[in-house]
Amino acid sequence: MDNLIEYTDFAKVEFKIGEIIEAVEVEGSEKLLRLIVDFGEEKRVVFSGIKHWYSPADLLNKKTVFVTNMKPKKIMGEESSAMIFGAEDSEGKQMSILLLDKDLPVGAKVF
Repeated sequence: MDNLIEYTDFAKVEFKIGEIIEAVEVEGSEKLLRLIVDFGEEKRVVFSGIKHWYSPADLLNKKTVFVTNMKPKKIMGEESSAMIFGAEDSEGKQMSILLLDKDLPVGAKVF
């Protein structure tokens, strides 16, 4: 395998539990949803290209895993400052965000 990484590479990625407290479709975009995510110590705007699989109502009040130490990216004139963690089938026909099987607090670190 050519894409093996060291543990120190993986340890640089910060995963946290966030609760989606607001979700809206982005006007003029076929793919994007604009999320407000509560991470406990702060709330962040997160844009995600998951509109094909999820409606805003599907996501409201859901807790899931986010990558929180990515460089913010300007999307639709606003900064997106985290990335939702999910899985997709090999054909791109199904996508699933990773939901928790226990009620952990927002901001909890994932390892």
